[in-house]
Amino acid sequence: MGTYRVLSLQISDYSYSESAERIIELARRREASYICFANVHMCIEAHEDKGFADIVNKANLVCADGMTLVKAIELKYKRQIERVAGMDMMPTLINKCEQEGIKVFFFGTTDSLLNTIRQRVETENPSLKVAGYFSPPFKTLTEEEKQMHREKIIDSGADLVFVALGCPKQEKWMAENSPYLDAVLLGVGGAFPIYAKEQKRAPEWIRNINLEWSFRLIQDPRRLFKRYFYTNSKFMFLFIKDLLK
Repeated sequence: MGTYRVLSLQISDYSYSESAERIIELARRREASYICFANVHMCIEAHEDKGFADIVNKANLVCADGMTLVKAIELKYKRQIERVAGMDMMPTLINKCEQEGIKVFFFGTTDSLLNTIRQRVETENPSLKVAGYFSPPFKTLTEEEKQMHREKIIDSGADLVFVALGCPKQEKWMAENSPYLDAVLLGVGGAFPIYAKEQKRAPEWIRNINLEWSFRLIQDPRRLFKRYFYTNSKFMFLFIKDLLK
Protein backbone atom coordinates (compact mmCIF):
# COMPACT_ATOMS: atom_id res chain seq x y z
CA MET A 1 0.00 0.00 0.00
CA GLY A 2 1.41 3.38 -1.01
CA THR A 3 0.90 6.61 0.91
CA TYR A 4 1.00 10.33 0.24
CA ARG A 5 2.44 12.66 2.88
CA VAL A 6 0.36 15.74 3.67
CA LEU A 7 2.07 17.78 6.40
CA SER A 8 2.61 15.19 9.18
CA LEU A 9 0.17 12.53 7.96
CA GLN A 10 0.63 9.59 5.59
CA ILE A 11 -2.60 9.26 3.58
CA SER A 12 -3.41 5.83 2.13
CA ASP A 13 -3.91 5.60 -1.63
CA TYR A 14 -6.72 3.02 -1.58
CA SER A 15 -9.85 3.84 -3.57
CA TYR A 16 -13.23 4.00 -1.84
CA SER A 17 -14.18 0.44 -2.83
CA GLU A 18 -10.71 -0.90 -1.93
CA SER A 19 -10.91 0.79 1.47
CA ALA A 20 -14.33 -0.70 2.16
CA GLU A 21 -13.16 -4.19 1.19
CA ARG A 22 -10.00 -3.84 3.29
CA ILE A 23 -12.09 -2.88 6.33
CA ILE A 24 -14.50 -5.77 5.78
CA GLU A 25 -11.58 -8.20 5.43
CA LEU A 26 -10.13 -7.01 8.76
CA ALA A 27 -13.56 -7.49 10.35
CA ARG A 28 -13.94 -10.98 8.87
CA ARG A 29 -10.62 -11.95 10.46
CA ARG A 30 -11.45 -10.10 13.69
CA GLU A 31 -8.02 -8.54 13.45
CA ALA A 32 -7.12 -5.96 16.10
CA SER A 33 -6.86 -2.82 13.96
CA TYR A 34 -8.07 0.75 13.58
CA ILE A 35 -8.93 3.11 10.74
CA CYS A 36 -8.62 6.91 10.66
CA PHE A 37 -10.51 9.31 8.39
CA ALA A 38 -8.26 12.34 7.97
CA ASN A 39 -9.34 15.91 7.30
CA VAL A 40 -7.79 19.36 7.73
CA HIS A 41 -8.56 19.40 11.45
CA MET A 42 -6.71 16.11 11.96
CA CYS A 43 -3.78 17.34 9.87
CA ILE A 44 -3.36 20.41 12.08
CA GLU A 45 -3.75 18.37 15.28
CA ALA A 46 -1.03 16.02 14.00
CA HIS A 47 1.24 18.89 12.95
CA GLU A 48 1.05 20.36 16.46
CA ASP A 49 1.37 17.05 18.31
CA LYS A 50 3.93 14.52 17.08
CA GLY A 51 2.55 11.86 19.43
CA PHE A 52 -0.86 12.23 17.81
CA ALA A 53 0.69 12.12 14.34
CA ASP A 54 2.34 8.81 15.27
CA ILE A 55 -1.01 7.43 16.45
CA VAL A 56 -2.72 8.27 13.17
CA ASN A 57 0.15 7.06 10.99
CA LYS A 58 0.15 3.68 12.77
CA ALA A 59 -3.46 3.07 11.71
CA ASN A 60 -4.15 0.27 9.24
CA LEU A 61 -5.68 2.84 6.88
CA VAL A 62 -5.60 6.64 6.90
CA CYS A 63 -8.33 7.66 4.49
CA ALA A 64 -8.60 11.07 2.81
CA ASP A 65 -11.90 12.11 4.35
CA GLY A 66 -11.86 15.74 3.21
CA MET A 67 -11.76 17.10 -0.35
CA THR A 68 -9.05 19.54 0.77
CA LEU A 69 -6.69 16.58 1.29
CA VAL A 70 -7.69 15.07 -2.04
CA LYS A 71 -6.86 18.36 -3.80
CA ALA A 72 -3.65 18.77 -1.80
CA ILE A 73 -2.42 15.35 -2.96
CA GLU A 74 -3.37 16.21 -6.53
CA LEU A 75 -1.34 19.43 -6.36
CA LYS A 76 1.68 17.95 -4.61
CA TYR A 77 1.93 14.55 -6.29
CA LYS A 78 0.05 15.12 -9.57
CA ARG A 79 -2.06 12.09 -8.67
CA GLN A 80 -5.83 11.86 -8.41
CA ILE A 81 -7.22 9.84 -5.51
CA GLU A 82 -10.77 9.17 -4.37
CA ARG A 83 -12.27 10.80 -1.34
CA VAL A 84 -13.01 8.18 1.34
CA ALA A 85 -15.35 9.97 3.74
CA GLY A 86 -16.48 8.45 7.01
CA MET A 87 -19.97 9.85 6.40
CA ASP A 88 -20.21 7.75 3.23
CA MET A 89 -18.34 4.74 4.56
CA MET A 90 -20.54 4.19 7.62
CA PRO A 91 -23.76 3.29 5.70
CA THR A 92 -21.72 1.36 3.12
CA LEU A 93 -20.19 -0.81 5.84
CA ILE A 94 -23.51 -1.27 7.65
CA ASN A 95 -24.98 -2.71 4.44
CA LYS A 96 -21.94 -4.95 3.83
CA CYS A 97 -21.92 -6.17 7.43
CA GLU A 98 -25.60 -7.06 7.20
CA GLN A 99 -24.94 -9.08 4.05
CA GLU A 100 -21.99 -10.96 5.58
CA GLY A 101 -23.26 -11.43 9.13
CA ILE A 102 -20.52 -9.25 10.63
CA LYS A 103 -21.36 -8.01 14.13
CA VAL A 104 -21.13 -4.26 14.68
CA PHE A 105 -20.95 -2.08 17.78
CA PHE A 106 -21.76 1.64 18.04
CA PHE A 107 -19.53 3.38 20.62
CA GLY A 108 -19.62 7.04 21.59
CA THR A 109 -21.79 10.17 21.21
CA THR A 110 -24.98 10.36 23.36
CA ASP A 111 -27.68 7.92 24.41
CA SER A 112 -30.25 10.00 22.52
CA LEU A 113 -28.29 9.90 19.28
CA LEU A 114 -27.57 6.19 19.65
CA ASN A 115 -31.28 5.56 20.10
CA THR A 116 -31.99 7.38 16.82
CA ILE A 117 -29.29 5.32 15.09
CA ARG A 118 -30.86 2.17 16.54
CA GLN A 119 -34.23 3.13 15.05
CA ARG A 120 -32.77 3.68 11.57
CA VAL A 121 -30.81 0.42 11.71
CA GLU A 122 -33.88 -1.56 12.77
CA THR A 123 -35.89 -0.01 9.93
CA GLU A 124 -33.38 -0.14 7.07
CA ASN A 125 -31.10 -3.03 8.08
CA PRO A 126 -33.27 -5.36 10.18
CA SER A 127 -30.93 -8.33 9.66
CA LEU A 128 -27.81 -6.48 10.82
CA LYS A 129 -26.16 -8.21 13.77
CA VAL A 130 -25.79 -5.38 16.29
CA ALA A 131 -23.46 -6.35 19.13
CA GLY A 132 -24.30 -3.27 21.16
CA TYR A 133 -24.66 0.47 21.65
CA PHE A 134 -22.78 2.37 24.34
CA SER A 135 -22.24 6.03 25.19
CA PRO A 136 -19.30 6.49 27.59
CA PRO A 137 -19.45 9.36 30.09
CA PHE A 138 -17.90 12.70 29.05
CA LYS A 139 -15.22 12.82 31.74
CA THR A 140 -11.73 11.61 32.49
CA LEU A 141 -12.06 7.86 32.97
CA THR A 142 -10.41 5.75 35.63
CA GLU A 143 -8.48 2.65 34.62
CA GLU A 144 -11.32 0.53 36.01
CA GLU A 145 -13.84 2.34 33.82
CA LYS A 146 -11.64 1.94 30.74
CA GLN A 147 -11.39 -1.78 31.41
CA MET A 148 -15.14 -2.02 31.91
CA HIS A 149 -15.74 -0.38 28.52
CA ARG A 150 -13.29 -2.76 26.82
CA GLU A 151 -14.98 -5.76 28.43
CA LYS A 152 -18.37 -4.54 27.22
CA ILE A 153 -17.11 -4.63 23.63
CA ILE A 154 -15.21 -7.92 24.09
CA ASP A 155 -18.22 -9.66 25.67
CA SER A 156 -20.46 -8.45 22.83
CA GLY A 157 -18.42 -10.37 20.26
CA ALA A 158 -18.23 -7.33 17.99
CA ASP A 159 -16.21 -7.65 14.78
CA LEU A 160 -16.38 -3.96 13.81
CA VAL A 161 -16.79 -0.93 16.08
CA PHE A 162 -17.94 2.51 14.92
CA VAL A 163 -16.31 5.04 17.28
CA ALA A 164 -17.66 8.59 17.68
CA LEU A 165 -15.74 10.53 20.32
CA GLY A 166 -14.49 13.41 18.18
CA CYS A 167 -10.96 14.13 16.93
CA PRO A 168 -8.39 13.67 18.46
CA LYS A 169 -10.06 11.82 21.35
CA GLN A 170 -11.43 8.96 19.24
CA GLU A 171 -8.09 8.29 17.51
CA LYS A 172 -6.29 8.21 20.86
CA TRP A 173 -8.99 5.90 22.24
CA MET A 174 -8.63 3.52 19.28
CA ALA A 175 -4.84 3.38 19.56
CA GLU A 176 -5.03 2.72 23.31
CA ASN A 177 -7.74 0.06 23.14
CA SER A 178 -7.07 -1.68 19.82
CA PRO A 179 -4.48 -4.12 21.27
CA TYR A 180 -7.16 -5.51 23.62
CA LEU A 181 -10.00 -5.83 21.09
CA ASP A 182 -10.31 -8.47 18.36
CA ALA A 183 -12.14 -6.06 16.09
CA VAL A 184 -11.58 -3.29 13.58
CA LEU A 185 -12.22 0.17 15.05
CA LEU A 186 -13.36 3.08 12.86
CA GLY A 187 -13.13 6.70 14.00
CA VAL A 188 -16.15 8.16 12.24
CA GLY A 189 -17.15 10.94 14.70
CA GLY A 190 -19.21 13.28 12.53
CA ALA A 191 -20.87 10.42 10.67
CA PHE A 192 -23.14 9.55 13.61
CA PRO A 193 -25.40 12.67 13.51
CA ILE A 194 -25.50 12.50 9.70
CA TYR A 195 -26.50 8.84 9.74
CA ALA A 196 -29.11 9.59 12.43
CA LYS A 197 -30.40 12.43 10.19
CA GLU A 198 -30.01 14.93 13.01
CA GLN A 199 -27.74 16.98 10.76
CA LYS A 200 -28.08 17.51 7.02
CA ARG A 201 -25.36 16.43 4.61
CA ALA A 202 -24.17 18.99 2.08
CA PRO A 203 -25.50 18.43 -1.47
CA GLU A 204 -23.09 16.57 -3.73
CA TRP A 205 -22.27 19.64 -5.85
CA ILE A 206 -21.13 21.50 -2.73
CA ARG A 207 -18.96 18.53 -1.71
CA ASN A 208 -17.41 18.37 -5.18
CA ILE A 209 -16.21 21.99 -5.05
CA ASN A 210 -14.66 21.53 -1.59
CA LEU A 211 -17.20 23.64 0.31
CA GLU A 212 -18.78 21.01 2.55
CA TRP A 213 -17.07 22.67 5.51
CA SER A 214 -19.02 25.91 4.81
CA PHE A 215 -22.30 23.99 4.76
CA ARG A 216 -21.50 22.48 8.16
CA LEU A 217 -20.39 25.89 9.46
CA ILE A 218 -23.79 27.38 8.61
CA GLN A 219 -25.49 24.60 10.58
CA ASP A 220 -23.27 24.95 13.67
CA PRO A 221 -21.48 28.34 13.59
CA ARG A 222 -20.88 28.69 17.33
CA ARG A 223 -18.92 25.43 17.60
CA LEU A 224 -17.18 25.43 14.22
CA PHE A 225 -16.31 29.04 13.35
CA LYS A 226 -13.15 29.32 15.42
CA ARG A 227 -11.99 25.82 14.50
CA TYR A 228 -12.51 26.27 10.76
CA PHE A 229 -11.05 29.78 10.67
CA TYR A 230 -7.92 28.66 12.52
CA THR A 231 -7.37 25.20 11.02
CA ASN A 232 -8.20 26.06 7.40
CA SER A 233 -6.00 29.17 7.44
CA LYS A 234 -3.10 27.38 9.10
CA PHE A 235 -3.39 24.39 6.79
CA MET A 236 -3.23 26.57 3.67
CA PHE A 237 -0.18 28.42 5.03
CA LEU A 238 1.67 25.24 5.97
CA PHE A 239 0.78 23.40 2.78
CA ILE A 240 1.88 26.26 0.51
CA LYS A 241 5.10 26.53 2.51
CA ASP A 242 5.65 22.78 2.00
CA LEU A 243 5.00 23.07 -1.76
CA LEU A 244 7.51 25.89 -2.09
CA LYS A 245 10.21 23.65 -0.63
